[in-house]
Amino acid sequence: MALARSRSRSRTRDRDRAKSAALREESPFAERFALFAECLLTGVWIALAALPLVTYPAAFAAGSRHLRRRTAHVGGGRREFVADFRAAVRGGWIVGLVGWAVLAAVWVDVQAVRAGLPGGPLVGAIGVLGLIGAAVAVLRAAAVWRPGATWRGLLGAAGRRTVLDPAGSFLLVGGLAVVACSAWFVAPLAVPVLGAVAAAAVAVEERHRRR
Repeated sequence: MALARSRSRSRTRDRDRAKSAALREESPFAERFALFAECLLTGVWIALAALPLVTYPAAFAAGSRHLRRRTAHVGGGRREFVADFRAAVRGGWIVGLVGWAVLAAVWVDVQAVRAGLPGGPLVGAIGVLGLIGAAVAVLRAAAVWRPGATWRGLLGAAGRRTVLDPAGSFLLVGGLAVVACSAWFVAPLAVPVLGAVAAAAVAVEERHRRR
């Protein structure tokens, strides 16, 4: 009996080694394609979580943390995403509300430009640039969010990184432009692209951290 159990354990170890070797030998293309598919799925989760409109910062925070787990080969799925979203939304909804208020203010500026009011073009340009900068700062803050972190502190640090790391900020502006173009041409395409934007924000923050 002891010999049989020993042989059984030996065969189990051999199978585990074979599985590990197979995982290690997975082609880089297959791994990258799997990550790309995970980004698209995460975009769907982010879109669903952002439906209440003021929850988009928390949705991106949960999505970014899910992608960080994925790139670190740490387990996690829909349940972990939901748990992160619930933790992030406690203070994140205020950030979302302020974001909509800023958008409304910029819309008023644009209307002033269209009405031909004196100084309107300058005010409108400043407003649009401020809105873009705020959107980038929110993405960068969401990319480094962790349970227990305060949005106020995250946004302050993210605002500084937005200015001091223009290359990374321009990359995120490009990602937002892709989302806008996707929504313009085929609206449903913007949903999975949100996951790619979250992945870009995670990559930008990781690049900045390693500098």
